Amino acid sequence: MPVKSHSARQPASVPALACSSDIKLSTIGARAWLVEAPGGFDLPAQRRIWSLARLLHADEAIEALIPGVTNLLVLFRHIPADETAIRMQLHAAWDQAQAISPQGKLIEIPVHYGGEHATDLEAVCRHTGLSPREVVRLHHQSEYTVFALGSAPGFGYLHGLDPLLATPRKKVPSLSMLKGTVTIGGAQAGVSALTGPNGWNAIGFAELAVFDPLAASPALMAPGDRIRFLPQRIEL
Repeated sequence: MPVKSHSARQPASVPALACSSDIKLSTIGARAWLVEAPGGFDLPAQRRIWSLARLLHADEAIEALIPGVTNLLVLFRHIPADETAIRMQLHAAWDQAQAISPQGKLIEIPVHYGGEHATDLEAVCRHTGLSPREVVRLHHQSEYTVFALGSAPGFGYLHGLDPLLATPRKKVPSLSMLKGTVTIGGAQAGVSALTGPNGWNAIGFAELAVFDPLAASPALMAPGDRIRFLPQRIEL
């Protein structure tokens, strides 16, 4: 499989119930609380979210912890009797959380940039004012961090895209984008996990499966992993 991995160092809008200068807390149903980190889409905030999840992991009242992009969904086993106490608990845990860097792996992904699958490369060029070659260069020169998995099985939200490449998601999605398509969505990069509708901007293609349900570890990526895109072929 054209992917080289080796060891290395190391949700929808909901009504807010409480917020402070530190975190924003919202409920999703009766048992789930969403903790949103302050600030923007950045690595320090994500590292602190990972730390918060680690701190809360030992709490037997919590059934599941689902890290998202600079947020954490906390699912309790039972409906909390005292919402004020839950708010205080989550704020206190956030105050204790110190940014951590998970011991992730480095994944190197060969990419065919341009060509028939790069259906949105021209649109990215128009939006950014960059040439196709500049888009490819800036994209593969960055190193990315997997913030979270979601949207589709195995799909990784990748932080590290050069700000010059940030391009809004398409207003009209592609109806059948192939799995393995290398994409840009706003300030994030990704590799499509399934063939189907997709609103991200396609700039290349990688011959790999980011999710294999029959594998020992079905998802290729995990939060904290680092991603490098290697130009295997450039067709502009």
